[in-house]
Amino acid sequence: MATLKEEAKAYEPKQTKNIAELDKVSIDIATEDDEFECADEAGNTKVIKQKVAIIDGLKYRVPNSVLNQLKVLIEDNPNLKNFKVKKSGQGLNTEYIVIPLV
Repeated sequence: MATLKEEAKAYEPKQTKNIAELDKVSIDIATEDDEFECADEAGNTKVIKQKVAIIDGLKYRVPNSVLNQLKVLIEDNPNLKNFKVKKSGQGLNTEYIVIPLV
């Protein structure tokens, strides 16, 4: 049985990474729906739903704007296999650009 001190040292909070952190993403990676609870400034709890790709056991959030841009790229190039995502900004001002890879 571990002590509280040992548990605290070993503790790593669950985190969802972002698809923009990857250098290369295959369009064949499976996605799934995910959700988590968070509290706003008033202390009210709300459920946040998101789409994630799981790669090597880690969750990577896939923003809706990335899915929308990828849809357009696939319509234009049905043979597309890989892409990467550039992210700029923070919070509500975050923008994503999907870049097709050859």
